[in-house]
Amino acid sequence: MEVVKLTVKVIQGRWFMVFGSFLILAASGATYLFGIYSKDIKTALGYDQQTLNTISFFKDLGANVGILSGIINEFTPPWVVLFVGVIMNLGGYLMIYFAITHKISRPKVWQMSTYICIGSTSQGFANTGALVTCVKNFPESRGVVLGLLKGFVGLSGAILTQLYLAFYGDDSKSLVLLIAWLPAAISIFFLQTIRILPVVVKDVNRELKVFYMFLYLSIALAGFLMLMIIMQRQFTFSHPEYSASSLMVLILLFLPLVVVVREELSIWRRRTDDKSNPPPQLDELEVVQLEQQPKPESEPSSPPPFSSTFIQRMIAIFKSPKRGEDYTIPQALVSIDMIILFIATIFGVGGTLTAIDNMGQIGESLGYPAKSINTFVSLISIWNYCGRVVAGFASEIFLAKYKFPRPLVLTVVLLISCIGHLLIAFGIKGSLYVASVIIGFCFGAQWPLLFAIISELFGLKYYSTLYNFGGAASPVGSYLLNVRLVGHLYDLETKKLKEKGLALKSDGGEFTFIGVQCFKLSFIIVAAATFIGALISLVLVWRTMNFYKSDVYAKFRQPTPIDDDKDGHQVGSARQEPT
Repeated sequence: MEVVKLTVKVIQGRWFMVFGSFLILAASGATYLFGIYSKDIKTALGYDQQTLNTISFFKDLGANVGILSGIINEFTPPWVVLFVGVIMNLGGYLMIYFAITHKISRPKVWQMSTYICIGSTSQGFANTGALVTCVKNFPESRGVVLGLLKGFVGLSGAILTQLYLAFYGDDSKSLVLLIAWLPAAISIFFLQTIRILPVVVKDVNRELKVFYMFLYLSIALAGFLMLMIIMQRQFTFSHPEYSASSLMVLILLFLPLVVVVREELSIWRRRTDDKSNPPPQLDELEVVQLEQQPKPESEPSSPPPFSSTFIQRMIAIFKSPKRGEDYTIPQALVSIDMIILFIATIFGVGGTLTAIDNMGQIGESLGYPAKSINTFVSLISIWNYCGRVVAGFASEIFLAKYKFPRPLVLTVVLLISCIGHLLIAFGIKGSLYVASVIIGFCFGAQWPLLFAIISELFGLKYYSTLYNFGGAASPVGSYLLNVRLVGHLYDLETKKLKEKGLALKSDGGEFTFIGVQCFKLSFIIVAAATFIGALISLVLVWRTMNFYKSDVYAKFRQPTPIDDDKDGHQVGSARQEPT
């Protein structure tokens, strides 16, 4: 009977909710696998490269514009958001699978663009439902939570690749089927697990220790994936070997469950001890003082004067509260802080995403062999994970111990990414290995920093919508720097190279362009744009310096009437986050 009760407590506990979020986000990386199955779309449907790039743009658009999921999450519990994501994931990717396997008639380009946009939008629903909920449940550890969960998103592409090789072998069309049903199945399983819980009066240091255990296990998973990626590039694996490697991946994915059970067992034991040895009660004087504290008298509300103008009312609506308080959505969107942060992110994320999207062509233009180019992609994936967890954990430590402002960490990351862009621009021999590490790390590091800054400056009440608004900087930056800048300049350079005889025609009839000049000017401009983004972020550092010198999380530690929740925690009823 005790085992059954403990099992129920584990499933209902906040740590199992975190574990469920890990699995949901670890399966949410379908957009990172587009390079694997894009050839099937191109060949099966007879598309040219420009059409495929158009479909890719709608993939990025759906993955990074999740405003709809944020708005839905403001008015509904997280399970609704996750369920909508399940429907979109199944609908979008199943239609793509039916199209490339010719189970339906050949869709038009706008239909394929719609399918992939719907399917990739489900990633935003998974992020909003799981990640935003975790941040609200652990507000004092938000940097750590964001870094860890975003780290699993970064690893998701490598995880899904291992599973698809074990399930279907080297059949890339079946990969589309896998990313249609697997993320949906995981979200369905954890629908009732992912939920807003009361904010708990707890030992933050103990909470951080648990998150560090999760971190160590995720590092082990990332290390194993890196080892498998390298070995699979060097040797030919059989199907049983792929099955064995993916079994190890699954074991490492489920190891955090051991930490969950141990922590919930510890909570169970503490609760039992508290019942047998109740804590000393407040003395009578303290009780009287608590009960007899005068309640603030609310002034009678009076209707606004008839002479109030429309402009005055609009000013009242958009007037910003103090930093750290709960902004409304209009207040946050017109805030100078948000505008500065959004512009800096456009240059920062846009620049690194441009480098990632063009890494294959960059490697070819600089004369790297195919195996090396695959290694670059793998390095970006793993260092993307490293950037996310390091930025999340390190910025949290620096903030707690040294009052080091998080926007300043973002500035440093932007400056470091400039080095990666310049290494690509000048094409020094062997430098692309270093550039891929820098670009992957900086791309990953920007996300937890961006989302943590938004939560700290504008509060958690409307975090679902503001979180997704911040993510919209990615497709904006990708369009400006990748499509309008790099794509345009690449076409100009290729014309010049053709005239000089430096363009080589491949067997498929496409041109492969060799030479540093292919991307030199483009990435010098990208580096300059990123440097401007770093300077803009310094303005945010200056504006928020005093805010970060104060106790950012003070309101989550204010004394409130307490009671025991069903998990044996002490709950501050006045500090529950809104659903």
